[in-house]
Amino acid sequence: MSIKVSSITKIYGKQKALDAVSFEIAPGEVVGLLGPNGAGKSTIMKILTCFIPPTSGDASVCNFDILEQSIEVRKKVGYLPENNPLYLDLYVEEFLSFIDGILTASDIQHPASSIPASLAGRQHPLANKRKRIAEVIDLTGLQAEKHKKIGALSKGFRQRVGLAQALLHDPEVLILDEPTSGLDPNQLLEIRSLIKTIGKEKTVMLSTHIMQEVEAICDRAIIIHKGKIVADDSTQNLHHISSSGNVVRVEFSSAVDAALLAKINGVKAVKTISPVSFQLTAQSANDIRPDVFRFAVDQKLTVLAMQKEELRLEEVFQELTKG
Repeated sequence: MSIKVSSITKIYGKQKALDAVSFEIAPGEVVGLLGPNGAGKSTIMKILTCFIPPTSGDASVCNFDILEQSIEVRKKVGYLPENNPLYLDLYVEEFLSFIDGILTASDIQHPASSIPASLAGRQHPLANKRKRIAEVIDLTGLQAEKHKKIGALSKGFRQRVGLAQALLHDPEVLILDEPTSGLDPNQLLEIRSLIKTIGKEKTVMLSTHIMQEVEAICDRAIIIHKGKIVADDSTQNLHHISSSGNVVRVEFSSAVDAALLAKINGVKAVKTISPVSFQLTAQSANDIRPDVFRFAVDQKLTVLAMQKEELRLEEVFQELTKG
């Protein structure tokens, strides 16, 4: 397993941030860690990246124990924290060269124009590092920005720099904490596309509370609420785990009183979309469409359209994390 978590508990003072959390992530999976703010998502990620220890329980990354073999774990993991700490006064290529050990602190005192020449004079084994920097710059779409100061970049491009840093040592596992937080719609789509591309070669775990994010990127979702896992399944299957029952959307030929629809056998709730269009939620997993059709016949109504609908992942999330 790329990631294995067994009964992890984390307590801060009197607050239990995580309560006996367990899950596994196989190589090549892209998994979304979902939950409201304060649910424990960042705590899980900080434990897996060896920033903080658990109060109890065990975890491993690529079969290395997070407590006993933390250095090996760090070699296997690329981590983008939520606040994405960057040196804003450094140029993109300069920053990545410094992170990778090609440039020293004294090198950085030289102007950016001297960087390409100084890099060109370095010999093997630094040549492989220069090659890797060029690769991640291309992968993350930073080619046109590499000679710009990080502080002059947009939020979207700063996120790309953070991803480039996380990918620099070619980790097997990528852990991303709210990677699209604060991005505009165009930047959001670009970062999602980048993560999907990276996910073809690496195990990716990302935290978010945006449902569209999970549906667009992830194969599977783990939903956490108040420090406990309340759901763990494929994004497709999560649409079916709600206790709300089946949902049917129906359109009639003329206006209908919603109170009459609420009396149909098996109907739990009625949502009015228009005077002739309604969303009916069933009391159980039973199919209520035959009962709706009989109601229409009895009322001398024509059914123009009727179909079963899956609950949106956002609705499932709200149901699982309420209270």
